[in-house]
Amino acid sequence: MKIAQIYSHLNGLEFIQVHKPALWEEIKAGIAAVNSNHHKTKISNEKKTLGTAFYSPKSMNKAFDGEFNSRGWKSKKTYYWVTSDARVIRKTIPMLRKEQKAEIEKDGLEPLNSFNQTDFVKDRVAVEVQFGKYSFVAYDLFVKHMAFYVGDLIDVGIEILPMKELQRQMSSGIAYYEGELYNVIRQGRGVPAVPLVLVGLAPDSADVTPVVTTGSDT
Repeated sequence: MKIAQIYSHLNGLEFIQVHKPALWEEIKAGIAAVNSNHHKTKISNEKKTLGTAFYSPKSMNKAFDGEFNSRGWKSKKTYYWVTSDARVIRKTIPMLRKEQKAEIEKDGLEPLNSFNQTDFVKDRVAVEVQFGKYSFVAYDLFVKHMAFYVGDLIDVGIEILPMKELQRQMSSGIAYYEGELYNVIRQGRGVPAVPLVLVGLAPDSADVTPVVTTGSDT
């Protein structure tokens, strides 16, 4: 597949290019190795598009899993404790997991074990490949990447999304780069408070030259 657009939030791209250039090359290589032409296998049964072949999100996700896993990227979970009191949560967020539980119990509250899981993590960089619904991307950007960043497990998060050009040839309801870029910029330059790189993908048939923009351009 081809990278069409890249957006750097809070210098996420600059960080990975300077401090972890080999990982950035691996990410680009993993993307390029997934041939979109092999995944146009989902035949529509909807009235307006009956019989039309669409790109299969499930098939493409499986291909990305194989490419990233073969390069040493693995799924990872981060665990933490939550409770019902907002005041206590604000106090425990920056703490280590075992300290969180003790602090919650000290206040006479019930500690509840929770976790977040991301697709791929390697050397403090997280990658989410998202061909799912809109709500899944919002969760990635504002919850998952943040949880790993606050937990001091990553320095930057990468969110890989289809461009509208690709999304039009997928199932309905799939999130796309242009829409999620708008959502991030609308929040302001400092939100979410984690360095991110949004990557927009086009199919192999597209004639594109990658365009890079940063938060300072907005």
